[in-house]
Amino acid sequence: MSSSDHLPTHYGPAENRNLKRHHTARYYGRRVKESLTTRVSKVICAIFLSGLFVLGAVAFILWLSLRPHRPRFFIENFSVPGLGQSNGFENVEIGFNVTARNSNQHIVFYYDSMTASVYYKDQQIGSSGVEGEFYQEPKNTTVISKVLSGATLTVNSQRWSEFTNDRDRGMVMFRLEITSIIRFKVFTWWESHSHHMHANCDATVGPDGMILATFKRKRCPLYFS
Repeated sequence: MSSSDHLPTHYGPAENRNLKRHHTARYYGRRVKESLTTRVSKVICAIFLSGLFVLGAVAFILWLSLRPHRPRFFIENFSVPGLGQSNGFENVEIGFNVTARNSNQHIVFYYDSMTASVYYKDQQIGSSGVEGEFYQEPKNTTVISKVLSGATLTVNSQRWSEFTNDRDRGMVMFRLEITSIIRFKVFTWWESHSHHMHANCDATVGPDGMILATFKRKRCPLYFS
């Protein structure tokens, strides 16, 4: 056996070119696979972001078309007729007139019930239900009125004396609170949960027991709880 039989075998130029081609094919195959994965990920992200954009645009367009507004309450009248009379305490009455406005174009308000309470110096002096269940269509105004007297009022002689003392100073300050459970409905396909609504109307009357002009038709602050 010759010494050349024990030497390691070397590839010739042609074999080296084949090996290089094999290595290059695997390399580019891996690169193509990584490229495809990256492209698929980018496509998925693009689809997801496009979906979010479309949903956001639709929500914004709906908001612009609906232009949702809260109910708007205005106090039109408030009176304590007997305030200017010496014997007014014998037949105490407190009357009021409030308007509730739905200024929306496509939203309906559902009022489950409505109660009116009168406060003097932050103490309740009368309360009564004023409306049963009703719904208010878009672009609609509902008149809410009531006269509290007898058992619906808790005005004693001492309280009446406080009224007359304030009257002699030029005005008597009251607060009318309208409370209700309200729901909102958009067209026929979405309805909100029930919310407790509170509308607080400042009502100050003059010596004659009639609401002062600066308080008449004044918008009542409103909040939900």
